[in-house]
Amino acid sequence: MTGHAPPTLAGIEGAAERLAGVAVLTPLIESPALNARTRGRVLLKAETLQRTGSFKFRGAYNFLAQIPADTRTHGVVAYSSGNHAQGVAAAAQIFGVPATIVMPADAPTAKVDNTRGYGAEVVAYDRQTESREDIAAAIADEADATLVPPFNHPWTIEGQGSVGLEISAQCAALHAQPDEVGCGGGGLTAGIATALADRNPSTRVRAVEPIEFDDATRSLAAGHRLSNKPGASSICDALLSPSTGDLTFAAMHALGVTGLLVSDDEVRAAMAYAWRTLKLVLEPGGAVALAAILSGKTETKGRTIVVILSGGNVDAALFNACIEAG
Repeated sequence: MTGHAPPTLAGIEGAAERLAGVAVLTPLIESPALNARTRGRVLLKAETLQRTGSFKFRGAYNFLAQIPADTRTHGVVAYSSGNHAQGVAAAAQIFGVPATIVMPADAPTAKVDNTRGYGAEVVAYDRQTESREDIAAAIADEADATLVPPFNHPWTIEGQGSVGLEISAQCAALHAQPDEVGCGGGGLTAGIATALADRNPSTRVRAVEPIEFDDATRSLAAGHRLSNKPGASSICDALLSPSTGDLTFAAMHALGVTGLLVSDDEVRAAMAYAWRTLKLVLEPGGAVALAAILSGKTETKGRTIVVILSGGNVDAALFNACIEAG
């Protein structure tokens, strides 16, 4: 166990205040074509348009904003496949402090280049043989820097939970009562579920995962945390953590979150649909919730569903391949 307190609504409201004027208030988009296809009302929360191209900026900035100023000057360290990396790097740039990010050697080039572009130092590791947590902890200890977890910390989760507050307000403005919200990523799902438990308690929150990285789905069904099988693979590089965090799992389980699984082919099809029909660029991990809708994994007829498009940072070659395959 991390020893941290669980995320709270008050913490999410505080995060929203810190993020106001810094993070983008991303739109909730409605597509007549998608509504017609699903025979329901689908509202797309386009976090692809967030600073750094994903929702991860929210949690990173909220975390850095709460580090005492004299401690923050020593810098921050994070480990990430790419979106949290960019979020922390961008937040560190805003605060004017150094950042070191531990990233897998096979991370998408676009994510590595963007992270460096925000001024961070990137340290590569082999995700099959090395522990990113151990490497990051050693770097943080040596520099007396602060470690910024990608999901398993209340400040990170509460920053992501600001998405839930925005969804609630935007749905109200559209006279829409969401039946369900689909998310990818444990921290995002836990944060949104915490926010909506207060704002829209009848809304069901679903965690969407790649088939071979189904730790949250299996854990939520079993009632305790389970890990992914060694050697599993997926094109969804943003969703390849070995297991869900204890804080994220506890929040999701307590709030009745359940899982949905999608295949890589269904993700490719969703990316292609988003590009061709919605005119939006999605990375594989950012397309899982849309894939669940398009593949019929959740009932849409006559219902209102909010889909989180969580990220759009994808290498051109992979994107082109997904579009052709999809």
